Amino acid sequence: MGDFTLELNDDQKSVRDWIHGFAADVMRPAAAEWDEREETPWPVIQEAAKIGLYSLDFYAQQFFDPTGLGIPMAMEELFWGDAGIGLSIVGTGLAAVGVLANGTEEQIGTWVPQMYGDVNDVKVAAFCSSEPDAGSDVSAMRTRAVYDEAKDEWVLNGTKTWATNGGIAAVHVVVAVVDPELGSKGHASFIVPPNTPGLSQGQKFKKHGIRASHTAEVVLEDCRIPGECLLGGKAKLDERLARAHERAKTGGERVKNAAMATFEASRPAVGAQAVGIARAAYEVALDYAKTRVQFGRPIIDNQGIAFQLADMRTQIDAARLLVWRASWMAAAGRPFTSAEGSMSKLYAGETAKTVTAQAMQILGGNGYTREYPVERMHRDAAIYTIFEGTSEIQRLVIARTLSGMPIR
Repeated sequence: MGDFTLELNDDQKSVRDWIHGFAADVMRPAAAEWDEREETPWPVIQEAAKIGLYSLDFYAQQFFDPTGLGIPMAMEELFWGDAGIGLSIVGTGLAAVGVLANGTEEQIGTWVPQMYGDVNDVKVAAFCSSEPDAGSDVSAMRTRAVYDEAKDEWVLNGTKTWATNGGIAAVHVVVAVVDPELGSKGHASFIVPPNTPGLSQGQKFKKHGIRASHTAEVVLEDCRIPGECLLGGKAKLDERLARAHERAKTGGERVKNAAMATFEASRPAVGAQAVGIARAAYEVALDYAKTRVQFGRPIIDNQGIAFQLADMRTQIDAARLLVWRASWMAAAGRPFTSAEGSMSKLYAGETAKTVTAQAMQILGGNGYTREYPVERMHRDAAIYTIFEGTSEIQRLVIARTLSGMPIR
């Protein structure tokens, strides 16, 4: 009876407080500037690297936390600081997860350290899956990877879009079609090493929110990479494709594709980011409601304001619990039999959008100005019902998981 707890242990609390201090002292003072500049905040990433916060070692320690709470705890604190800068700091992690989910031990050891660089030469990485005509519909992907057996090279052609760190990354992880007949089952993931000819940055997007995070197209034109850059290796790919072809003939179960494996592993962490944004906006609104006096009393004395704050806090705590449950299940090796990962991302993303809007409303006219951070938080929160699977896609995944229908 005494083993169950939702209390963080002393080590986790220490890490949480350390990250919170960085978020409060370094990220928040810089947030408005980098939002306005719409540029990658390299000096802030450098500061994170100096203290070991932006490093493979730090994320590995959190990833291997046996409770599963290390990553969501870190994400919540960073995004409490600022979502745009936070995404610049953790965006490399999605590419790293792509390698961890699909690569060999040798590939993990070779490429993941290069994604981060070192304190004196900080690098970032990019995960490239979405395309102009293939976002949530990964089966519509057109980027092709063709194997040149004579040279033991893969040749990549296509255009990726909405890539965090796309074009400025040292290492790009690219999902491409290797067997068009298999649809989404015929995909594989590839490492594109630094300075590879044929890879270039396309359009850089000017965004509504998370402006400090670089988002761009990645263009691949006869981009040749060594055979060893196929994540998982060719023997494993050939075996998987043969199995997929056999199952296609017999109408068997679907094979998980490379992009979906990465998204499934990352959704609770993305949910934790949304929780951090929501919590930050709630705290601003709560403080404002306690100090803003109208008609001779603080506005929190009005039931209309007090009840909004009660709902905001309840939704934030519920979202965090869903994130923690999914994270614990993943760490414990429990399958997401009810799409718990998608549940956590769905509810947390919707909560961030709702709570930041309520925070703006509580601040009134002040909330609509850039003098207060909730306007920026509201813009940042909007992406959490869109990227890494829209809310509609999350609901589809959940519904089909519950019904036993295949997730296409």
